Amino acid sequence: LTQARQVISVIDADPELATVLDGEDLALARRHAVGAAFALPKGPLGELPEPEADDTQRFGLLILDGLVMRELEVAGRQTAELLGRGDLIRPWDEEPLDPLPGEVRWSVLVPARVAALDRRFAAVAGRFPALQEMLAGRADARARLLALQRALAQIPRVDARVLVLLWRLADRWGHVTTEGVQLPIPLTHDTVAKLVGARRPSVTTAVGVLIDRGLVERGRGGYVLHGDPVQALPEML
Repeated sequence: LTQARQVISVIDADPELATVLDGEDLALARRHAVGAAFALPKGPLGELPEPEADDTQRFGLLILDGLVMRELEVAGRQTAELLGRGDLIRPWDEEPLDPLPGEVRWSVLVPARVAALDRRFAAVAGRFPALQEMLAGRADARARLLALQRALAQIPRVDARVLVLLWRLADRWGHVTTEGVQLPIPLTHDTVAKLVGARRPSVTTAVGVLIDRGLVERGRGGYVLHGDPVQALPEML
């Protein structure tokens, strides 16, 4: 993060945070809950130096838009999670995997913008319990999605895993159109494989099965989902 910093109001940049505040509290938060905004280009995130005590990255990086992926490889097996608008990340906090063989990689799938939040932001947020509750709720939602991905890996059929994953991602990033539920995320079969705990060739076959059944189709920059997964899943399990 060596680009020029632009100090922004975090409340204005992440309007959902404003929904839990009103009146004087909202005005105060807009003025004082600030962060340094950076643009992250598509590609490997690279290594971020661990912040110093007074560094603006100390509290975390709040994703304002775009899509970031965290990959974990252990003993030759890979998994991943997708992070987007509203997620708070701390890439510098990765724990060493020793003595296990493996590594953690961060990459930007869709050009992103983040706000680097410091301890001053934490102090301001501490004045507004509702703001803290929303940030805690987001962290909990991230943990629940990771738990779902662990459960997906136990489903025997890969096509069922992929279908559940796509609908879960659509719940967050999709939008309903007359053609179906659009999921405008550029997911390669390799990425989907990491998300559901499968091999890429198996995912390629699974996506083909879902397309043949009319449950999924490739759309501009992602997928389009059709039908009702509640009805489709029982015969796939």
